[in-house]
Formats: sequence, structure tokens, C-alpha cells
Amino acid sequence: MSGPATRILYIDDDAGLCRLVQKELQRRGYFVEIATDGASGVARVARGDIDVVALDHVMPNQDGLETLTGIRALAEPPPVVYVTAMQDVRVAVAALKAGAADFVVKDAQGEFLPLLQRAIDTTFDAVTLRRAKEVAEAENKRSLLLTQSIVDTIRDPLVVLEHDMTIVTASKAFLMMFGTTEAEASGRHVFELGQHQWDVPALRHLMERVRWENQPIESFEIEDDFPGLGRRVFCLNARKISQPGNHAQRMLLVFEDITERKQRERDAAMLTNEVSHRIKNNLQIVAGLIGYEARRTDAPCIGGYKAMQSRIGAIAQLYDLISQSSRGGAVALDAYLQEIAKAISASLLGESSDIEIEVKADVLEIDPDRAVPFGLLVNELATNAVKHAFPQGTGRIVLSVAQVGSQIELTVADNGVGMKHEDLAQPHDKLGGADYVAIFVRQLGGTVTASGSEVTGTIISVRLPLLVVPPGGAERAAA
Repeated sequence: MSGPATRILYIDDDAGLCRLVQKELQRRGYFVEIATDGASGVARVARGDIDVVALDHVMPNQDGLETLTGIRALAEPPPVVYVTAMQDVRVAVAALKAGAADFVVKDAQGEFLPLLQRAIDTTFDAVTLRRAKEVAEAENKRSLLLTQSIVDTIRDPLVVLEHDMTIVTASKAFLMMFGTTEAEASGRHVFELGQHQWDVPALRHLMERVRWENQPIESFEIEDDFPGLGRRVFCLNARKISQPGNHAQRMLLVFEDITERKQRERDAAMLTNEVSHRIKNNLQIVAGLIGYEARRTDAPCIGGYKAMQSRIGAIAQLYDLISQSSRGGAVALDAYLQEIAKAISASLLGESSDIEIEVKADVLEIDPDRAVPFGLLVNELATNAVKHAFPQGTGRIVLSVAQVGSQIELTVADNGVGMKHEDLAQPHDKLGGADYVAIFVRQLGGTVTASGSEVTGTIISVRLPLLVVPPGGAERAAA
């Protein structure tokens, strides 16, 4: 028999029977509350502190099965004993399927009360036993979590892996972030977690190196959609761990959520692109105004205006490339040279010109801070070739850039009339035909040389420190 603390809610539209049940059960040591309809019964259960519900089947507006559904939908609902005067076994089956813990057939005289009491006691005892078992299991689990508590002090999610990449233990931060449990994670292969987001060939290769070569993983990025988290970027670090006197080799794998940091970087890149786009537009306006003035000025001044327009156009093309760059600043040299060639052709040659400008460039990138003097240098050398190499108005200019050891070699070559021997012999910082070349070479910390002849044309080569890098230098994986 249940103790006096057992609190019963009896739901029935028969007020007389409700009073009878309440009187008899309270006489036997229960505390009994009454609800005369399903809706008020569900509302009372929702307030909590009810141990067992006895629920009638036939009620107006909302019958017992509907009320049972409402109770079961609550968080941590109490067990329900279903009560009805109907002998139809289908009602009992329907109630049990809907979640009732037991079933009692009532009568108007109250002779069913001993059966109801027995059903309440049995149901309450079963729930009490189940809760006691859960408490015992929780206590047992806590006694085994000394090592786990140490792992849980680490802020970032982490897992400890066996040599076969199965999970030995996972930190609390890991379980919370990825919406899993210790039981679900333990023993699973790390590449099987979630929707296999970690099953990336590059990561597999690096983890094999950790296992066999003791080579740590440093800052390996994975971007993917994770269940319950959405789009996330994680930075992974891993290394082999072992204990003195223990030959077991395990691996510690740490997951750092860098989504917000990456978003800030992307926002900064987007802002850079937008500012660069606006600068480019303003420079194009300035170049257009210079072109307008060049058409109105006297012939001796036109060359100066066009040279100025070409230099401004080269800078505008740089900012145009920056505004289109997904890397938020790094400029692709092949595309940069192509745009400079187009700008020179448009401002100095025109569509009817027989002078061609060709670009040959390795796939390299340049920092935008140094891209401005680099672009101006290319523009100046190419402009000089256009002006002086082709008195007959026909020929070809080749702009090329390549990495040579620890340096970058920029070459501007033409097949024009070539430079005179005395010009080739002058100081190297004067070889461009203008002081601008020397200024830009000095800004880049480079050196300039010239070769060729009056027959083969001219080749101007500029060697610069390694100021460009191959794109995509950092290791990264994205789904």
C-alpha cells in the first residue's frame, strides 16, 4: 500500500462518484484531488506534484482517451490508471496503447475501489522502482567518471581515440555541442559521427600520420553543415598520448569552433571588397575625366595625359580585382597582368592597333600592399614599350611573371626596334626610360636588368623578393 505522501488526481464527470472515491482513498492514506472534466485535469497535471492519475473513460467534450493523450504530451507525465464502466476489451487495449499504465472496470456502487487502489499501488511502486534504478545507475556512473571529469575541464570539445580511431571517451563539451551521449559515442569510429562530416580523405591521411609517425595535426579546418548546429567551421588539432608503463597508444583529438572568427574574417574581407570596389569606381571616374581633358588639350600634352590615365587605370584594375577576390585581399597576378594589358590597350592602342600585348604568368598571388607599386611598374615598362619599340606601329609585347627560387621575375619583352648599346650600358635603375621605373623597383626591393639588341627587341627583367605565394597555402577541407 502506498504511503500518505502519494498524491492522486481522480478525473471523472460524475460528482457523486468523485466524492466517494476521494473519501475512500483518503481514508486509506492517500491524498486525493478531483477534476470533473478532461481539460481541467490536464491543466492540474501540468502544474506538477501528482504521483498517479485515475482517469474515467466516458466524459463530455473530451473523453478519457483524448485526456490521456493530453497528459502524455506533458513533460514527465505521471502514470495513468484508466477507469471505465464499459466491459469492451477494445477500450482497454486502446488505453494501454495510448500510454495508460493499468486498466480498471468501475461500478456505480464503488466496489471497484479495492481494484483501483491495487492498480494505483502497483503503478506507483513500479514508477518508484524505475526511478530508484535510474538514481542507482547515475551514482554508479558518477563513480567511474574521475578521468572523465578531468577531460571535461577542457573548454573545447575533445575525444580520446583508440589506435583504431574508435572513441574511448568524449568530453562533456563534445557531447553537448554535437547533441550526443557518452553511450552513443563510446566505441564508435570517429569518422562515423554525425553525418560523416569528419570522413575527409585529407583528415584520414593526417590522422594516420599521427598514429604511425607521431606527427601532430595542427589547425586543420573543416567546414560543413552539422545537425543541430548549422553551418560550422572547426579547427582540429590532434596528437598521440601515452602513459608511462602502459603500451597502449591513444590519440587526443580537439575540436575548436572557429565559426565566429571565420565569419569576422569574411565580414572584413567583404568590407575590403566593397571599399575596393568604390575606390575602383572613383579612379575610373578620374581616368575618364583625364581622358576627356586629353581630347581637348593641345597635341604636345596628349601623351602626358594618356600616360597619367594609364597609371590610374592600372591602380583601378588592382582595386577591381581586390573587390572580386574571395580571399579578401590577395591578388592573382595572372588576372592582374591581364587587366593591366587591357587597360593599356584601351588607353594607348585602340581596337585598330597592330600592337599586341600578351600575358604569360604562373598561378601566383600578391599582397595588395605591394600590388600597387608592382602594377605601376608593369604599366610603366609596358607603356615605354608601346611608345618607343614600334615606330612602324606593329609588334608584340609579352608580360610574364614566374617564381625563380626565392625570387620573383617580372619580364616585359618586345620584338620591336630594340635598345641601343649605350642605353643598355646605362645604370640599371635607369633602364625603364623614366625615373618612375627606378622608384617602383626600389619600393619593391628589386633589381632590374635589360638585354636584347636593335634586331631582336628588348627584354626588361626585374627580380623581386618573394612577395607572392601560391594560392590556398593553408590546409582546409570544405564539404
